[in-house]
Amino acid sequence: MANSVYRKIEVVGTSPDSISDAIANALSKAAPEAKEGWFEVSEIRGHITGGKAGIYQVGLKIGIKIEP
Repeated sequence: MANSVYRKIEVVGTSPDSISDAIANALSKAAPEAKEGWFEVSEIRGHITGGKAGIYQVGLKIGIKIEP
């Protein structure tokens, strides 16, 4: 990571199935070109439907390495 530069974005991924799928959805759509980088989960929440978890929502900070 020495002497690297990253572009940082914040997104929210969603999924009706799981937190892991919400993370995967966010990464695949927000940073599909990223060959190297990082992500940080900043928040987890969900939508309640019929008294049960309906949609999982995960806030992510994504760092995408800027290639020279």
